[in-house]
Amino acid sequence: MSGTRSDGELLRAIAADRDRRAFEELYRRYAPWLAARLRGRCADPAMVDDVVQETFLAVWRGKAHYRQEGDVAGWLWRIGARRLIDALRGDGARGRLRQALARLRHRDEASAEERVLSGVEHGDLAGALTRLSPELRAVLQATVIDGLTTREAAVLLDIPPGTVKTRALRARKQLREALA
Repeated sequence: MSGTRSDGELLRAIAADRDRRAFEELYRRYAPWLAARLRGRCADPAMVDDVVQETFLAVWRGKAHYRQEGDVAGWLWRIGARRLIDALRGDGARGRLRQALARLRHRDEASAEERVLSGVEHGDLAGALTRLSPELRAVLQATVIDGLTTREAAVLLDIPPGTVKTRALRARKQLREALA
């Protein structure tokens, strides 16, 4: 086959034929991107590397099934984010400490998502988002952009699930008021 294969073609070849070259191509295409996103959530580079490996092992072993919906990057991110949550849960207090350190390290650093959202020129959404507190933006990022459940966002942000729900409601209310 000549040329670069699409993500869908790669995934079909991996699932149907256990095509090692397709897997390697998918890995080269997405592993650096996934690792960069996970580093924004976890200060431990070894844990990030493990999560990236676990994510792609799930794809290789057929434990993660792509349903031909949405983009492959988003699908891989959901797998990776859940694997990170599992790793942090298993790490107990050390995991919470790493998360706290990661939040401190990146406090003044805008994530890629925040930079994209800040550049939105549709209405005054960018301004409304920047006026949200960091806590409310973090909940929106976890639940809306990253697509995590309330429980997963709670683990990732190290807050109770009820707090995730309350902050999400407050953030949406503030955005509606700002955009009205």
